[in-house]
Amino acid sequence: MYGYDQSPGGQQQYAPGMPPPQQQMPGGYGQQPPLYPEPSPPSLADAVRAFTTGSMAAEDFQQIFATSKVYCPRGDTPGFLALHNTQQPVIPMFTSLKELRRYAGKESKYFVITGAEVIDLLPTGYGFVLDMEGEHRMVFDAKAVEQMVDFAMRRMYG
Repeated sequence: MYGYDQSPGGQQQYAPGMPPPQQQMPGGYGQQPPLYPEPSPPSLADAVRAFTTGSMAAEDFQQIFATSKVYCPRGDTPGFLALHNTQQPVIPMFTSLKELRRYAGKESKYFVITGAEVIDLLPTGYGFVLDMEGEHRMVFDAKAVEQMVDFAMRRMYG
């Protein structure tokens, strides 16, 4: 039963082919792999959906955003492309290459950065919009970006 046989003398005899519980596993340090893998965090697209439907708190969204990849269309010169035909200038960003292609076309140029880098590099006075053509488009105006910067600073420096 369970990989070993118990004999009447209290001694344990292990079934053939089964390693004893404390035996080092190949590639490990005496530890067996977990029975259940750690759950992976939601993707940025999942976080956008959850946040826009009200099932995720702003702080949780910001933590996921900070570590997620963000796809940004680019021009011939380095930097963000901004849309100025809005109330405030915004920069289009996307949760996946598929979403970017839906907006900018199959042959569009782009670069990939993390959400934390977006918050760090975004010019003052600019907001951004995630997944402009997506079902759960999200707009962050310049004030929301300032709040995200404040949140990141509090997390980092207390």
